[in-house]
Amino acid sequence: MSFFLIKEKPFTKKWFISRGLILIGSFILASGLVLFITPYKIIPGGVYGISIMLHYLFGTPVGLVALCFDIPLTIIGVKVLGPRFGYKTVLGFSLTAIFTDTLTYFWGFEPLVKGDALLSSIFGGVMLGLGLGLIFRSKATSGGSDIIAMIIAKKTRLPLGMLMIYVDSVIVLLGLLVFQDWKIPLYSWIVIFISGKVIDIVITGISYDKSIFIISEKHEEIRDKIINNLNRGGTYIEGKGMFNMADRKIIFTVVSRREVAILEEYIHEIDPKAFLTVTDATEILGEGFRSLKEKVTE
Repeated sequence: MSFFLIKEKPFTKKWFISRGLILIGSFILASGLVLFITPYKIIPGGVYGISIMLHYLFGTPVGLVALCFDIPLTIIGVKVLGPRFGYKTVLGFSLTAIFTDTLTYFWGFEPLVKGDALLSSIFGGVMLGLGLGLIFRSKATSGGSDIIAMIIAKKTRLPLGMLMIYVDSVIVLLGLLVFQDWKIPLYSWIVIFISGKVIDIVITGISYDKSIFIISEKHEEIRDKIINNLNRGGTYIEGKGMFNMADRKIIFTVVSRREVAILEEYIHEIDPKAFLTVTDATEILGEGFRSLKEKVTE
Protein backbone atom coordinates (compact mmCIF):
# COMPACT_ATOMS: atom_id res chain seq x y z
CA MET A 1 0.00 0.00 0.00
CA SER A 2 1.39 3.40 -0.90
CA PHE A 3 0.33 7.01 -0.86
CA PHE A 4 1.09 9.82 -3.24
CA LEU A 5 0.57 13.51 -2.91
CA ILE A 6 -2.15 15.11 -5.01
CA LYS A 7 -1.73 18.75 -5.91
CA GLU A 8 -4.86 20.82 -5.51
CA LYS A 9 -5.50 24.27 -6.85
CA PRO A 10 -6.03 26.59 -3.85
CA PHE A 11 -9.46 28.01 -3.04
CA THR A 12 -11.37 25.85 -5.51
CA LYS A 13 -14.52 23.94 -4.57
CA LYS A 14 -12.52 20.72 -4.18
CA TRP A 15 -9.96 22.55 -2.02
CA PHE A 16 -12.64 23.83 0.38
CA ILE A 17 -14.42 20.47 0.51
CA SER A 18 -11.24 18.58 1.44
CA ARG A 19 -10.43 21.05 4.23
CA GLY A 20 -14.03 20.92 5.41
CA LEU A 21 -13.87 17.12 5.59
CA ILE A 22 -10.68 17.32 7.67
CA LEU A 23 -12.22 19.92 10.00
CA ILE A 24 -15.46 18.00 10.53
CA GLY A 25 -13.71 14.62 10.69
CA SER A 26 -11.21 15.84 13.28
CA PHE A 27 -13.99 17.26 15.46
CA ILE A 28 -16.03 14.04 15.30
CA LEU A 29 -12.93 11.97 16.03
CA ALA A 30 -12.04 14.15 19.02
CA SER A 31 -15.64 14.04 20.28
CA GLY A 32 -15.63 10.25 20.19
CA LEU A 33 -12.40 10.17 22.19
CA VAL A 34 -13.55 12.66 24.82
CA LEU A 35 -17.19 11.56 25.24
CA PHE A 36 -16.89 7.78 24.92
CA ILE A 37 -13.33 6.42 24.81
CA THR A 38 -11.06 8.19 27.29
CA PRO A 39 -13.42 8.17 30.34
CA TYR A 40 -13.54 4.35 30.29
CA LYS A 41 -9.78 3.93 29.70
CA ILE A 42 -10.48 2.26 26.35
CA ILE A 43 -7.38 1.94 24.16
CA PRO A 44 -8.35 2.46 20.49
CA GLY A 45 -4.87 1.67 19.18
CA GLY A 46 -2.64 4.25 17.54
CA VAL A 47 -1.04 7.22 19.23
CA TYR A 48 -4.27 8.07 21.04
CA GLY A 49 -4.22 4.66 22.70
CA ILE A 50 -0.75 5.44 24.03
CA SER A 51 -1.81 8.98 24.98
CA ILE A 52 -4.78 7.70 26.99
CA MET A 53 -2.50 5.33 28.91
CA LEU A 54 -0.03 8.12 29.66
CA HIS A 55 -2.89 10.39 30.73
CA TYR A 56 -4.00 7.95 33.41
CA LEU A 57 -0.43 7.25 34.50
CA PHE A 58 0.89 10.82 34.64
CA GLY A 59 -2.08 13.13 34.08
CA THR A 60 -0.79 14.41 30.73
CA PRO A 61 -3.16 15.97 28.15
CA VAL A 62 -4.35 13.36 25.67
CA GLY A 63 -4.30 15.58 22.58
CA LEU A 64 -0.97 17.25 23.28
CA VAL A 65 0.81 13.95 23.90
CA ALA A 66 -0.67 12.49 20.71
CA LEU A 67 0.58 15.52 18.80
CA CYS A 68 4.05 15.04 20.30
CA PHE A 69 4.04 11.51 18.89
CA ASP A 70 2.54 12.43 15.51
CA ILE A 71 5.03 15.14 14.61
CA PRO A 72 8.27 13.09 14.94
CA LEU A 73 6.61 10.01 13.43
CA THR A 74 5.61 12.05 10.39
CA ILE A 75 9.15 13.45 10.05
CA ILE A 76 10.60 9.94 10.30
CA GLY A 77 8.01 8.71 7.81
CA VAL A 78 9.01 11.37 5.28
CA LYS A 79 12.70 10.49 5.68
CA VAL A 80 12.17 6.73 5.37
CA LEU A 81 9.20 6.50 3.00
CA GLY A 82 9.51 9.71 1.01
CA PRO A 83 7.03 12.61 0.68
CA ARG A 84 3.83 10.62 1.16
CA PHE A 85 2.45 12.78 3.93
CA GLY A 86 1.14 16.15 2.78
CA TYR A 87 0.20 19.10 4.89
CA LYS A 88 -3.39 17.82 5.00
CA THR A 89 -2.19 14.94 7.17
CA VAL A 90 -0.45 17.42 9.47
CA LEU A 91 -3.61 19.55 9.52
CA GLY A 92 -5.71 16.50 10.39
CA PHE A 93 -3.73 15.27 13.38
CA SER A 94 -3.12 18.84 14.60
CA LEU A 95 -6.85 19.70 14.57
CA THR A 96 -7.69 16.40 16.25
CA ALA A 97 -5.25 17.16 19.08
CA ILE A 98 -6.56 20.72 19.50
CA PHE A 99 -10.21 19.61 19.49
CA THR A 100 -9.48 16.77 21.93
CA ASP A 101 -7.88 18.96 24.58
CA THR A 102 -10.35 21.82 24.03
CA LEU A 103 -13.36 19.53 24.43
CA THR A 104 -11.74 17.94 27.49
CA TYR A 105 -11.25 21.40 29.01
CA PHE A 106 -14.94 22.28 28.66
CA TRP A 107 -16.46 18.81 29.13
CA GLY A 108 -14.09 17.15 31.57
CA PHE A 109 -13.55 13.40 31.89
CA GLU A 110 -17.14 12.32 32.57
CA PRO A 111 -18.51 9.86 29.98
CA LEU A 112 -21.57 10.87 28.00
CA VAL A 113 -23.11 7.48 28.84
CA LYS A 114 -22.39 6.76 32.49
CA GLY A 115 -22.07 3.20 33.76
CA ASP A 116 -22.14 1.55 30.32
CA ALA A 117 -18.71 0.89 28.85
CA LEU A 118 -20.09 -1.44 26.18
CA LEU A 119 -22.47 1.17 24.75
CA SER A 120 -19.66 3.71 24.90
CA SER A 121 -17.39 1.31 23.01
CA ILE A 122 -19.99 0.91 20.27
CA PHE A 123 -20.76 4.60 19.81
CA GLY A 124 -17.12 5.55 20.35
CA GLY A 125 -16.13 3.15 17.57
CA VAL A 126 -18.78 4.65 15.28
CA MET A 127 -17.58 8.20 15.91
CA LEU A 128 -13.90 7.30 15.52
CA GLY A 129 -14.66 5.49 12.26
CA LEU A 130 -16.79 8.35 10.97
CA GLY A 131 -14.15 10.94 11.82
CA LEU A 132 -11.27 8.94 10.34
CA GLY A 133 -13.33 8.07 7.28
CA LEU A 134 -13.96 11.75 6.54
CA ILE A 135 -10.26 12.51 6.99
CA PHE A 136 -9.33 9.67 4.64
CA ARG A 137 -11.85 10.92 2.06
CA SER A 138 -9.96 14.21 1.97
CA LYS A 139 -6.98 12.17 0.70
CA ALA A 140 -5.13 12.63 4.00
CA THR A 141 -3.77 9.87 6.23
CA SER A 142 -4.14 9.48 9.96
CA GLY A 143 -0.41 9.46 10.65
CA GLY A 144 0.61 8.00 14.00
CA SER A 145 0.92 4.23 14.24
CA ASP A 146 0.04 3.89 10.55
CA ILE A 147 3.48 5.31 9.76
CA ILE A 148 5.15 2.74 12.02
CA ALA A 149 3.33 -0.02 10.14
CA MET A 150 4.39 1.48 6.77
CA ILE A 151 8.04 1.59 7.83
CA ILE A 152 7.95 -2.02 9.04
CA ALA A 153 6.19 -3.04 5.82
CA LYS A 154 8.96 -1.44 3.75
CA LYS A 155 11.68 -3.22 5.71
CA THR A 156 9.99 -6.64 5.96
CA ARG A 157 7.69 -6.75 2.89
CA LEU A 158 4.86 -7.94 5.14
CA PRO A 159 1.28 -6.88 4.25
CA LEU A 160 0.54 -3.37 5.54
CA GLY A 161 -3.00 -4.18 6.64
CA MET A 162 -1.78 -7.06 8.78
CA LEU A 163 0.98 -4.94 10.31
CA MET A 164 -1.47 -2.18 11.24
CA ILE A 165 -3.57 -4.75 13.10
CA TYR A 166 -0.44 -6.04 14.86
CA VAL A 167 0.67 -2.54 15.90
CA ASP A 168 -2.77 -1.64 17.26
CA SER A 169 -3.04 -4.99 19.05
CA VAL A 170 0.33 -4.46 20.76
CA ILE A 171 -0.86 -1.04 21.96
CA VAL A 172 -4.11 -2.57 23.23
CA LEU A 173 -2.20 -5.27 25.13
CA LEU A 174 -0.03 -2.57 26.66
CA GLY A 175 -3.29 -1.15 28.00
CA LEU A 176 -3.92 -4.48 29.70
CA LEU A 177 -0.52 -4.32 31.39
CA VAL A 178 -1.04 -0.72 32.48
CA PHE A 179 -4.61 -1.00 33.79
CA GLN A 180 -4.57 -4.68 34.86
CA ASP A 181 -8.13 -5.17 33.65
CA TRP A 182 -9.16 -7.74 31.03
CA LYS A 183 -12.21 -5.68 30.11
CA ILE A 184 -9.97 -2.94 28.69
CA PRO A 185 -8.59 -4.90 25.69
CA LEU A 186 -12.00 -6.49 25.03
CA TYR A 187 -13.74 -3.12 24.82
CA SER A 188 -10.79 -1.76 22.86
CA TRP A 189 -11.02 -4.44 20.18
CA ILE A 190 -14.74 -3.73 19.86
CA VAL A 191 -13.87 -0.09 19.16
CA ILE A 192 -11.18 -1.03 16.63
CA PHE A 193 -13.49 -3.46 14.81
CA ILE A 194 -16.45 -1.08 14.62
CA SER A 195 -14.34 1.92 13.62
CA GLY A 196 -12.76 -0.12 10.81
CA LYS A 197 -16.18 -1.09 9.45
CA VAL A 198 -17.45 2.48 9.64
CA ILE A 199 -14.34 3.77 7.84
CA ASP A 200 -15.07 1.36 4.99
CA ILE A 201 -18.68 2.57 4.79
CA VAL A 202 -17.69 6.24 4.79
CA ILE A 203 -15.06 5.74 2.07
CA THR A 204 -16.92 3.37 -0.25
CA GLY A 205 -20.54 3.98 0.79
CA ILE A 206 -23.28 1.44 1.41
CA SER A 207 -24.09 -0.67 -1.63
CA TYR A 208 -26.83 -3.27 -2.08
CA ASP A 209 -25.61 -4.24 -5.54
CA LYS A 210 -24.38 -7.73 -6.33
CA SER A 211 -21.71 -8.98 -8.70
CA ILE A 212 -22.68 -12.19 -10.52
CA PHE A 213 -20.65 -14.69 -12.54
CA ILE A 214 -22.83 -17.04 -14.60
CA ILE A 215 -21.66 -20.18 -16.44
CA SER A 216 -24.32 -21.71 -18.66
CA GLU A 217 -24.69 -23.37 -22.04
CA LYS A 218 -27.67 -21.08 -22.67
CA HIS A 219 -25.71 -17.88 -22.15
CA GLU A 220 -27.38 -16.12 -25.10
CA GLU A 221 -30.85 -16.45 -23.54
CA ILE A 222 -29.52 -15.26 -20.20
CA ARG A 223 -27.84 -12.34 -21.97
CA ASP A 224 -31.16 -11.30 -23.52
CA LYS A 225 -32.83 -11.35 -20.10
CA ILE A 226 -30.11 -9.18 -18.56
CA ILE A 227 -30.13 -6.62 -21.37
CA ASN A 228 -33.81 -6.44 -22.35
CA ASN A 229 -35.67 -7.23 -19.11
CA LEU A 230 -33.33 -5.95 -16.43
CA ASN A 231 -31.86 -3.18 -18.58
CA ARG A 232 -28.38 -4.05 -17.38
CA GLY A 233 -25.10 -4.58 -19.18
CA GLY A 234 -22.47 -7.20 -18.72
CA THR A 235 -19.29 -8.75 -20.06
CA TYR A 236 -18.50 -12.08 -21.68
CA ILE A 237 -15.36 -13.71 -20.30
CA GLU A 238 -13.80 -16.55 -22.27
CA GLY A 239 -13.11 -19.53 -20.05
CA LYS A 240 -12.25 -23.22 -20.16
CA GLY A 241 -13.67 -25.98 -18.00
CA MET A 242 -11.10 -27.64 -15.75
CA PHE A 243 -12.70 -31.10 -15.93
CA ASN A 244 -13.31 -31.56 -19.67
CA MET A 245 -11.32 -28.57 -20.98
CA ALA A 246 -14.38 -27.42 -22.95
CA ASP A 247 -14.61 -23.75 -23.93
CA ARG A 248 -17.03 -21.74 -21.82
CA LYS A 249 -18.55 -18.29 -21.93
CA ILE A 250 -18.81 -16.69 -18.51
CA ILE A 251 -21.22 -13.80 -18.01
CA PHE A 252 -20.17 -11.12 -15.57
CA THR A 253 -22.80 -8.58 -14.57
CA VAL A 254 -23.82 -6.32 -11.69
CA VAL A 255 -27.44 -6.06 -10.55
CA SER A 256 -29.38 -4.80 -7.55
CA ARG A 257 -30.31 -7.04 -4.63
CA ARG A 258 -33.92 -7.26 -5.87
CA GLU A 259 -32.84 -8.12 -9.40
CA VAL A 260 -30.73 -11.03 -8.15
CA ALA A 261 -33.85 -12.98 -7.21
CA ILE A 262 -35.50 -12.19 -10.57
CA LEU A 263 -32.41 -13.27 -12.52
CA GLU A 264 -31.91 -16.43 -10.47
CA GLU A 265 -35.51 -17.50 -11.06
CA TYR A 266 -35.22 -16.93 -14.79
CA ILE A 267 -31.91 -18.82 -15.04
CA HIS A 268 -33.44 -21.72 -13.14
CA GLU A 269 -36.28 -21.90 -15.67
CA ILE A 270 -34.04 -22.10 -18.73
CA ASP A 271 -30.98 -23.88 -17.31
CA PRO A 272 -31.29 -25.53 -13.87
CA LYS A 273 -27.69 -26.75 -14.21
CA ALA A 274 -26.24 -23.23 -14.55
CA PHE A 275 -23.44 -22.30 -12.19
CA LEU A 276 -23.70 -18.91 -10.41
CA THR A 277 -21.41 -17.02 -8.08
CA VAL A 278 -23.03 -14.04 -6.30
CA THR A 279 -20.93 -11.65 -4.24
CA ASP A 280 -21.45 -8.26 -2.61
CA ALA A 281 -20.25 -5.36 -4.74
CA THR A 282 -18.82 -2.96 -2.18
CA GLU A 283 -18.36 -0.13 -4.66
CA ILE A 284 -19.29 0.14 -8.34
CA LEU A 285 -17.97 2.93 -10.53
CA GLY A 286 -18.65 3.31 -14.23
CA GLU A 287 -21.40 3.46 -16.82
CA GLY A 288 -24.84 2.84 -15.36
CA PHE A 289 -23.62 3.51 -11.84
CA ARG A 290 -21.75 6.29 -10.09
CA SER A 291 -19.04 7.66 -12.37
CA LEU A 292 -15.36 7.42 -11.48
CA LYS A 293 -15.00 11.13 -12.27
CA GLU A 294 -17.71 11.98 -9.73
CA LYS A 295 -15.98 9.88 -7.07
CA VAL A 296 -12.52 11.34 -7.68
CA THR A 297 -13.56 14.99 -8.01
CA GLU A 298 -16.02 15.19 -5.11
